[in-house]
Amino acid sequence: MPSKAHVFNYILKKIKMSLELIKEIRQITGAGMSDVNKALKEADGDRDKAIEILRKRGQKIAAKKSDREVKEGVIAFEKKDNKVAVVALACETDFVAKNEDFQTAVQGLAAKLMELGKEEFTTWASKYIQDELIVKIGENLQLAKFDIYEGEVVGIYLHSNNKNASVLVLKGGSEELAKDIAMHATAMAPKYIKPEDVPSEVIEKEKEIYTEQLKKEGKPEEVIAKILEGKVNKFYTEVCLIKQAYVKDDKKSIEKLLEENNASVEDFGQYSL
Repeated sequence: MPSKAHVFNYILKKIKMSLELIKEIRQITGAGMSDVNKALKEADGDRDKAIEILRKRGQKIAAKKSDREVKEGVIAFEKKDNKVAVVALACETDFVAKNEDFQTAVQGLAAKLMELGKEEFTTWASKYIQDELIVKIGENLQLAKFDIYEGEVVGIYLHSNNKNASVLVLKGGSEELAKDIAMHATAMAPKYIKPEDVPSEVIEKEKEIYTEQLKKEGKPEEVIAKILEGKVNKFYTEVCLIKQAYVKDDKKSIEKLLEENNASVEDFGQYSL
């Protein structure tokens, strides 16, 4: 018959092994201790089965949380040579957005986007966020926006709050110039690069609104036509990047800044959470 000391040591060893297993599963899934305990009991102590149970619960958690509003989040970039991957992941609270583990996870998503490319990343990220991140973070998480930019010169600007950012691709110029204009885009949030990019239906709608306003002011038809041209040009300075006044020097337009540096904008993306 085993001694009491032998039995006691055996129990201690089992407890230690159990705690190590719980710790290992927590590191893999990010789930809480009580959730891991429940999963292990349900899996009769089987590690892999317990992890599978937790991941399936992650899907259930995602379904339960999916209707909860996401008002916060983090934007992260991964840059390699003249290529940039950007990911914006939304969450529910500022507390989570400021959490180092969450920010690291979003940075990991950007790196994965760079590695996989957009098409493969879409499928991978959906499963990863649902099965693992939501289990670990405990909030509704939504992939708000992601993209890959590539070109001759690529500039990135990420505001200190990690919630506002822009990427700018230039032909000509320098990375410093691209970063400066990306900072401008983050502050001014243009919708288009140049007037030619604005859809005709958007212009027609603006003209319709301006015409109604001018008619109410009692302007005659022949005057309205002349005023409309000025109104539309003013609209371009609000929504088109190159027509906006440069935030670092409002006496100069972005268009003029580009001319001075023999550069042109090939692409841009503006992100906000």
